[in-house]
Amino acid sequence: MKSQQTPFEGGPMDGRTLPVLLGPTGHPPKTYRIPVPDGAGGPPTVLVYRRVPRGHSKRLGVPTGWKYEFDPDGKGGPAKPRWPWSKPQPSQPESSSQPESSSQPESSPRPRADGGPEN
Repeated sequence: MKSQQTPFEGGPMDGRTLPVLLGPTGHPPKTYRIPVPDGAGGPPTVLVYRRVPRGHSKRLGVPTGWKYEFDPDGKGGPAKPRWPWSKPQPSQPESSSQPESSSQPESSPRPRADGGPEN
């Protein structure tokens, strides 16, 4: 496997450079997770870094290299690719402070304009 020295910016790894394995396309992964063990023996803290371009070439604007920036939220991006034909992901569930409006009657279906049978 091929690796590349990649700099890290922000967070506890600021200023450090680590060898990162490259994928089949020759790029490092989009997110890099670093587990940091807890001194008290608890669950490890995971630091999340996102890949960003280090710079761009003058003529074509192609990224000249990559670096990792600290992601304080720790989400690391979506787990699956988002296709244009897929349904949008549901947002966070809202609190149940609003009562459901079950007192309103449901509207009946409108008849067809051509007078044909309804499906």
